Amino acid sequence: MSKINVLVVDDSAVVRQVLSGLLSEDPEIGTVTAVADPILAMNRMSVQWPDVIVLDIEMPRMDGITFLKKIMAERPTPVVICSTLATAGTETSMAALAAGAVAIITKPKIGLKQYLEDVSDDMVTTVKGAAKANVKALAVTAKHSADVIMPAAGKHSAMIQTTDRVIAIGTSTGGTQALEVVLVDLPRVTPGIVIVQHMPEKFTAAFAERLNGLCQIEVKEAQNNDRVINSRALIAPGGKHMVLRRTGAQYYVEVLNGPLVNRHRPSVDVLFRSVAKCAGPNALGIIMTGMGDDGAVGLLEMRKAGAQTLGQDEASCVVYGMPKEAVKRGGVERSVPLQQISREIMQQLSGVMVR
Repeated sequence: MSKINVLVVDDSAVVRQVLSGLLSEDPEIGTVTAVADPILAMNRMSVQWPDVIVLDIEMPRMDGITFLKKIMAERPTPVVICSTLATAGTETSMAALAAGAVAIITKPKIGLKQYLEDVSDDMVTTVKGAAKANVKALAVTAKHSADVIMPAAGKHSAMIQTTDRVIAIGTSTGGTQALEVVLVDLPRVTPGIVIVQHMPEKFTAAFAERLNGLCQIEVKEAQNNDRVINSRALIAPGGKHMVLRRTGAQYYVEVLNGPLVNRHRPSVDVLFRSVAKCAGPNALGIIMTGMGDDGAVGLLEMRKAGAQTLGQDEASCVVYGMPKEAVKRGGVERSVPLQQISREIMQQLSGVMVR
């Protein structure tokens, strides 16, 4: 019987050291590798894919729930959540289980080292049990397209004329840092911005609040019927889709429930499709760093509707997945470095894109 290879992903050096030690002592467990965040984990997994992942939730660069969803979408693997946030019955625990975690262990906020040593037998048993889990059965849900939220625009969709511009941005892995780079550089007088950043529930409000304190423009987690106006960026709330709507010449957003689209909620494809339908040539679509292909179809729909479109270039992406797929499908008009995206947006003020 082959031994179980384990990857521990936790930003706490204490947790990494203690878990590596106690797991390595069991004869049925082979290699135990420990890294500080999911980005480092992905690099390690490209060399050797683990049999079981022990995963924290709060980490730099990417949260554990987002990483868990990526794993289950791309290569289902047994994941044990080990976090102070994952207490029984909480929304975080429910989200982790819904995303495919096979077990949850709650860490205390104090006395961490002693606690892990005290529950070492339970930890080892949990990891060995996880290795036997049939996680592929958790990943057979259909990969919906944006059609489950709204139909594609017809060839002759009419819209009331307006000069108001809309910037639509979609991003995922690495997007929290990329969005900060873009939004911090924008002047107060900037067209209205709508954003989908793949994030779990409860995280987007704090993320928006942090950006709001750094930026000249207002940044907020979107609420139903929020107006899309100059000097404001609306971020889709985790766990909800966001679509652009129009009443007369005014734009607003609708926040709604619905199935996962491309295994995400919010979905970039859903937002981009709505922007194609409601704003057409008055929009600029931007797809940035992220795994998978969410947004690739929607960006092409935006381009076909007359919108200008940009993709973050490969060299500046944390993960060149979503922009790459959008380029493949023909949705990206031009690829530009992250540091130039805010400049491209500012050209919207005069209605002229840099060529």
